[in-house]
Amino acid sequence: MTTIKPTFTDKKFLVTLVFVTSLFMFWGVAISLSDVLNKHFQEVLHVSKAQSGLVQFSVFGAYFVMGIPAGLFMKRFGYKSGVLLGLSLFAIGAFLFVPAANAQSFNFFRLALFIVGCGLSTLETVAHPFVASLGHQETSDQRINFAQSFNALGTMLGPLIGGFFVFGNGGESTEAGLDSIKILYIIIGVLVTVVAISFSFVKVPALVDPHAPITQGFDVEEVPVPSKKLFQNRHFVWAAISQLFNVAAQSGTWAFFLNYCHEKMHMGDREASAYMGFVFMGLMLVGRFAGTALMRFIAPNKLLALFTAGSIIMCLIVAQSWGWASFIALLMINFFFSIMFPTIFSLGIKNLGAQTQQASSFISMGVVGGAFFPLLMGLVANHDVATAYYLPIICYAVIFAFAVKFYKVRV
Repeated sequence: MTTIKPTFTDKKFLVTLVFVTSLFMFWGVAISLSDVLNKHFQEVLHVSKAQSGLVQFSVFGAYFVMGIPAGLFMKRFGYKSGVLLGLSLFAIGAFLFVPAANAQSFNFFRLALFIVGCGLSTLETVAHPFVASLGHQETSDQRINFAQSFNALGTMLGPLIGGFFVFGNGGESTEAGLDSIKILYIIIGVLVTVVAISFSFVKVPALVDPHAPITQGFDVEEVPVPSKKLFQNRHFVWAAISQLFNVAAQSGTWAFFLNYCHEKMHMGDREASAYMGFVFMGLMLVGRFAGTALMRFIAPNKLLALFTAGSIIMCLIVAQSWGWASFIALLMINFFFSIMFPTIFSLGIKNLGAQTQQASSFISMGVVGGAFFPLLMGLVANHDVATAYYLPIICYAVIFAFAVKFYKVRV
């Protein structure tokens, strides 16, 4: 029998793939932009570092609240409707920044960020299986990795956009600082609305079930029939726990990057935002490509263990406040972050067959880890921002245990 090699995607899916891939960039921009807001609200609304951690709590907490409803909505009404719901919530939250700025209310901003977070949660819940369905099962991982590269691009753009708009006037007065935020989020709201309206006119072809066995003409393995209940799979449970701690460490590290630049490196806000966008987030993009290449020679769990160990060492150096040596270590943390989310994800869903989609939803909900950890780091950062970087080591210890031992699939 002649084996046909599946293509990356089919021509009929190209337009849809372009739209869905853009979603990865959108939530990358929105997530990293919240870290700029964290620092800015400290200055213009006079909140403490611990209180400013509520910015991340509002965004990532929405993932926990909206994760299951978004999945149920997607199952009932389909991928396209799920995307439109996510974009609509995103736009509504963005436009709510206008009355929040007028009221000069931190809690109003948190409400707006929560609604933005609900939109991002919906988009993230829908986008991964949507991309996987835009072609053959065997190439679904390639499409997801391709789309995730645009997420990394979005995390680079967020701080740069925030630095231009939010810190463009120096943030010297509350009124001017909040006006700049209004302008930025009006632009974001309009852009997201235009994308939603445009996508509503796109006709999505019949999709491929990425978890159903495809054997006609293609050399791919059949999906195994699960032999036990989902939560009886230890590797899945540990992956879900590890993902929670992974996003917790990531959100805390990002949230106080600008504070570290300002307090330890004596940088201005614009300069710090440039470092965050070009170098800090750029290293994550580099790490993602490097990690993908290294996985050809190193088992994913072993590479995850190496990158986790690297993160622990970098955190120890950052916490010492050794000037540029510690700052370079802070930048390198994002390099080691790069492979963690997708690698934990892929190890956690191995050999789950028809339970894969359900498992994916639970692992994705680990993003809620980003809701509470900046609050804990903020309490320490109120005294010394460098010392706060000891805390992520706890998270990496959990991930290291998963990578070394608990990743193994038990039949």
